Amino acid sequence: MVGLYLNPPENALVPAVDEKSQMQAIDRPAPILPIMPTSPARMTHDYVRHGTTSLFAALDLSSGSVIAQHYRRHRHQVFLRFLKLIDAAVPKDLDLHLVLDNYAAHKTEQVHKWLIRHPRFYLHLTPTSSSWLSLGERWFAELTNRKLRRSAHRSVIELERDVRGWINEWEHRPQAVRVDQARRRDPRNPRRILPTN
Repeated sequence: MVGLYLNPPENALVPAVDEKSQMQAIDRPAPILPIMPTSPARMTHDYVRHGTTSLFAALDLSSGSVIAQHYRRHRHQVFLRFLKLIDAAVPKDLDLHLVLDNYAAHKTEQVHKWLIRHPRFYLHLTPTSSSWLSLGERWFAELTNRKLRRSAHRSVIELERDVRGWINEWEHRPQAVRVDQARRRDPRNPRRILPTN
């Protein structure tokens, strides 16, 4: 899997696809107290749960961009809808090598039939109990640590709006992973550097 990330095939995109299921919209009865010089952050142990959502995401490591969508369920029909979203978002001349975990919804008969009708999709499943090989898991850890762990939401819609805002910030922030201003990469072939003007 790591070799696929570091050396992608020609004219192909290699996104890490994963899902974060059961994201809870929780609200605490008292605000979370911030870290002080002499005391750690504090929060109440009790909370009110306002529902859950699942976030499906495809992280393109070459550009740092993310295709993400919230769904209320976590089944193979939802995974098919997310594949269709990826298909519509990525230029048709690029092959898609999706790295994903070994979840049962990724291997159903309906998904298999859809993949046969869409030959530009290639699924690379990580071995069982090795989902940490997918860098989508690492991106979800960033989302959890930087946004979800210390936030409170009074509804699922508010949670989804908050996560969407964080994703937009992620896409527009300068990243060390991205190429500096002096170098531009060809969007159809991220490994090729275009001449500067």
